[in-house]
Amino acid sequence: MSTSDAGDSSVSSPPGKYGNPNGKCDVPSAAVAEDVSSPTTVVGDGTAASCTGAKVVAAVQAGGVVTFDCGTAPLTIVVPEIDIVNDGGKSGDGSVTIDGGNTITLSGNGANRILYQNTCDQSLHYTTPHCQDQPAPHLVVQNIGFTAGSAVATSSVLGGGAIFVGGGTFKAVNVSVTGSTQPNLEQDYAGGAIYTFNQATQPVYIVSSTFDGNSGCNGGALGSIGTSYTISNSVFSNNKTLGSGENPAQAGTPGGGLGGAIYNDGNGYTLSICGTDFESNTAADLGSGSIFEVVDDLKGALVIDQSTFNGNSNNGSVQSSTHPSIYVEATDKQGNGGVTITATTFQ
Repeated sequence: MSTSDAGDSSVSSPPGKYGNPNGKCDVPSAAVAEDVSSPTTVVGDGTAASCTGAKVVAAVQAGGVVTFDCGTAPLTIVVPEIDIVNDGGKSGDGSVTIDGGNTITLSGNGANRILYQNTCDQSLHYTTPHCQDQPAPHLVVQNIGFTAGSAVATSSVLGGGAIFVGGGTFKAVNVSVTGSTQPNLEQDYAGGAIYTFNQATQPVYIVSSTFDGNSGCNGGALGSIGTSYTISNSVFSNNKTLGSGENPAQAGTPGGGLGGAIYNDGNGYTLSICGTDFESNTAADLGSGSIFEVVDDLKGALVIDQSTFNGNSNNGSVQSSTHPSIYVEATDKQGNGGVTITATTFQ
């Protein structure tokens, strides 16, 4: 993975406050923003020109807490794909918190993924005998935007146009991911914005965040295998699938087309959503314009509360007229057991 400078910074619209302003759901203590009052590294010296892609790469790989001092105007910084080294940084376990102070957006410039964490990538150093279930690195992104990520999936890295997180833990608080894509088509590829894998020690927390205009073969915004998500007070809008033909792929199709906003697969996980809006997301198949969730071992659940679904597609073989744009297999194959939906509207 490259760590060379990818371009210059430019003035942009502000990240501001993201997520659903009408979302009132409480979040667990583990899901709140991290304290960044004593940063390990501050990128910049108060001017936009001092905030380069190379400095962002160096700061992230130094680990600890990364903040920015790039002036008061909103700023977009073009970066290469930034690797999280498993035994790097201040803590020696790669852990890093990146806080954009509600002014910074990191851009892949339509050319590359933005953040890459993978405990089972030997080039990033093996640090335990069980790379698939180790607790670190801890990657936290907060008060920051990501845009124009683009990453081709592979047989070992199945997606994540802007961010791929394999192993360790991940949390996003007050974040936006826009215009990012996982463009190649194959039935297992997913996650135009974020793909997570091997998240063994806790759920992935998504809090007060916005995903808009992202695309992937499956899961226009989020894709995963075996990841439990807890999503609160967020917005998924205008995300879409690029594939078609389901999984396994039907004859004559590339496969995919499942989960306009969210694609979850694998064993033993739960998707919990509260105070979140899904609007105008589209998928090609199985009536899954907003959410596709298949728990292969049927030991999992879908829990939705205080949320809204508006204008999401319901194409293909539709599972439910009561909850359009959702396809789920949780506790049983019919998608009824393990599904709890309360105080939620569908339009």
